[in-house]
Parts: sequence; C-alpha cells; structure tokens
Amino acid sequence: MKTKLGLIVSAFSVVLFFSCKGQEEKPKVIYKDEAKTTEQEVVKEKTEDIRIADLPLVVGNSPYLIHPVGEVRVYSSPSKYGTSKVSQFSYTVSNFVPFEITGYLENLMFQHKDSLDIKPLTTKTIQIQSVVYLNTIAEKLKRNILVYNVFDADTNRDGKIDSNDIKTLYISKGSGRDFKKLSPYLQELLDWTVIDVQNRLYFRTIEDINKNGAFDKNDNVNYFYVDLTDPTWEVKSYDPLKVLSQDDTKEEVVEAAEASE
Repeated sequence: MKTKLGLIVSAFSVVLFFSCKGQEEKPKVIYKDEAKTTEQEVVKEKTEDIRIADLPLVVGNSPYLIHPVGEVRVYSSPSKYGTSKVSQFSYTVSNFVPFEITGYLENLMFQHKDSLDIKPLTTKTIQIQSVVYLNTIAEKLKRNILVYNVFDADTNRDGKIDSNDIKTLYISKGSGRDFKKLSPYLQELLDWTVIDVQNRLYFRTIEDINKNGAFDKNDNVNYFYVDLTDPTWEVKSYDPLKVLSQDDTKEEVVEAAEASE
C-alpha cells in the first residue's frame, strides 16, 4: 500500500513540475548577443493573413473617421457529424466605448468626413492594443489628440509582434498624422494619465537595467511627461522621489515670491 501511494505521489510531483515549467513566464526581451541566429530578428510573415476592417467610428468631436483594421478571429467547435471541426468567424476586430477603441489591431485607417481619401496610421508592422481620444483636452485646447498603447517590435525574438513583447506609448493628432513614440527604447510602459489643469500627459516605464530580459523589482522605474500644448510633444523626464534640501526649498519660495510681485 505504501509503495503504491509513493508511486502516485511521485507521478503527481512529476506532472506538477512539468505543468509549472510550462507556465514559466518567458522574458519580454532577448538581447542580440543571446540570439542564436540573426534570422530571429526578422518578423516572420504569417501563413494565413486574413485582414478586415470594422465599420468606421467617430471619436469625440474629431472630424475624422477611424477604420480599425485587424485579423479575422477563427473559432473551432466539434461538428455534430463527427470529430471534424467547423470554423466560425467573428467579423469584429475592435471594441468601442466612449473615447476609447480596444482590440489587437494591425492598423487604423483615417478618413476626413468630407473626403473619400483613406490614409493609414503607419506603414510599420505593429499591434495596437488601445487608442484613447483625449476629450477634455479637445474641449479645452480645441486640439484632437490620440494616445496609443502599442507593441512595435519583436523584443522577445519569437518571430511575431504581439502582447508578449514590450508595450510602448505613442501619440498622434486626431487625423493620425505625427504618429510619434513617447516611451524610450526597450522600456516597458507601466501606465499613463493626463492632468488637465497642466495640459500634461504623464507616464511611467520600467527599464531592464540588469539585462536579464525580465522586468522585476531590481529594475528602474522612470517618470516622464509631455506638454500637450507643445506641437513637438517633447518628452521630459522628472523624479517625483527627489527630496529637496532646505536650501533648495527656500530658493523656490523666494523665486515664487519674486514672480508674484
């Protein structure tokens, strides 16, 4: 009886070991010197490439229509006639709530409401996770601005660009023009927010300073902001954890007093 119980426990341990091993988190970054061949740097073409566009959306008061573009999602289910599979297609590639489009999109096509011309957001291979229209900024500054969560590089070198790669932050005009990356290279976007009273977009990233390919407690969290009234959207870094000395505090008080005179 003890022998059988021991065999059962051993078998369960082996299954648990391989199960946990299979669920082990893969690194989001594999550096060049770790890659086996240079071919891993090239994103492989997909064998099945079925792209469609959703019906156009108008976000906020923007005069531009947005056509989300993505791949058809295929679902399989058992056939009532046997073990064969029946493919089912979902012809929706995005979800829309007020001021935000989500999904795993390959591109966005922009069309002015008074024009027949349709132009892509980008010609690069990327995956867009979300697009947010800054409605309060549009009402206040009369500027239509879009902010994007994007996967733009095969950082884990698995031959595709998807949510297993590093997430980055982008910005553009409501027309899709001036599509610009804000987060630094190989830094994972943590989150972002807009402070309306300052007309600023703040965001945080994490930097893999020990080059182990993963983002953990031993890495650096970096802080940035962008002045949304600045037409160039220059990214500036800051340190909210920096403690000013008493002398620095006195100087700031004096400068504020002189500025108010």
